[in-house]
Amino acid sequence: MADSLVLLLPAPANPHFSFSLCSPNCGFPPRLLPSKCLFSSKNKLDALPLSLSQHSFLPLRHRLTPIRALDSDVPLPLHKGSEDFNSKKDYEQWDSLTSTFSGAANIPFLLLQLPQIILNARNLLAGNKTALLAVPWLGMFTGLLGNLSLLSYFAKKKEKEAVVVQALGVVSTYVVISQLAMAEAMPIPYFVATSVVVGSGLVLNFLNYFDMLNKTIWQFWEDFITIGGLSVLPQIMWSTFVPYIPNSILPGAVAFVLAVAAVTMKHMGKLSEEGVKFVGAISGWTATLLFMWMPVSQMWTNFLNPDNIKGLSAISMLLAMIGNGLMIPRALFIRDFMWFTGSTWATLFYGYANIVCLYFFNSIGREFFVAATVGLISWLGMALWRDTVVHGYESPIRTLKELVFGS
Repeated sequence: MADSLVLLLPAPANPHFSFSLCSPNCGFPPRLLPSKCLFSSKNKLDALPLSLSQHSFLPLRHRLTPIRALDSDVPLPLHKGSEDFNSKKDYEQWDSLTSTFSGAANIPFLLLQLPQIILNARNLLAGNKTALLAVPWLGMFTGLLGNLSLLSYFAKKKEKEAVVVQALGVVSTYVVISQLAMAEAMPIPYFVATSVVVGSGLVLNFLNYFDMLNKTIWQFWEDFITIGGLSVLPQIMWSTFVPYIPNSILPGAVAFVLAVAAVTMKHMGKLSEEGVKFVGAISGWTATLLFMWMPVSQMWTNFLNPDNIKGLSAISMLLAMIGNGLMIPRALFIRDFMWFTGSTWATLFYGYANIVCLYFFNSIGREFFVAATVGLISWLGMALWRDTVVHGYESPIRTLKELVFGS
């Protein structure tokens, strides 16, 4: 998480000094201001909340209005939560803790990928290239595209810990893809193209995170991942159910045409304001839906071939549950509905649902299952309860309402 930007107001000599957060010299980008100014130029400083008049602007990232799901791609989305939250100290502590939890997700995600990388390396050193054919390079490429899209999403929002998580996902997945290319399990031309995309994506996101990138170049990159993500998603969903449905590239082809048309209309000014927001949010949502589809695909495979469940690693499923679960409090705190949806879905349906399957097929013991269940329920309950408390709300229903509807 990027360090919070704090604006300190010098104490004015005149107690009736007035100012406006909507002045031309205001440091906020216009798109980040709420629809109505918080203060007019007629307000006096002594009429401001006590916390403002005593040099204590809270971190600016989280203090204006809750964002709607459609606006989730807006850089630095600002939300206020409650004007009368119980304790500024508790609020800031929870802000810091949720950032720490999000950053800690790197540990289980790294442990989740390392065994595959080590196994591939051993097979390559032993000259056993055929073993790597069991790893589908197309599936790895799909995950890589999802990581790149989410990396761009979080880089634009300056969510440092989430950026690190996605960057780690990009790098670790690329390592696996490189191993597949060395084993000739992935065509070299596709690997070269993938390398160009990965290298460009990492550099562009790094430059954009530090505000060093030309806006035109960034817009081109966003258009690329929007078209790519929207084209891949329906094709992957369709392919999951082959051979029960005909094998076809039609879903991906249709989605590609629609994505190109939407992006073109956006640049030509043919879309409404809501349409522009929708197109801008496509890349993040398609990446989220790609990851959300992974457990659906896994559960479908389990349904068709119950014996394959024995091949699942309970530790891997637990790590997936923990890694995604660690990011839920942060997504809830900043009212990011897209992030919350993806993390919660992966926690429940990829990690925990597979643990349930393993338990019912006697692949894990009751103690393991009960511990995972109690831990998950306790964690989700704690996150929702703590967020409600620090905002000074009487019920978590208001927290969930802000998360979904933005107000």
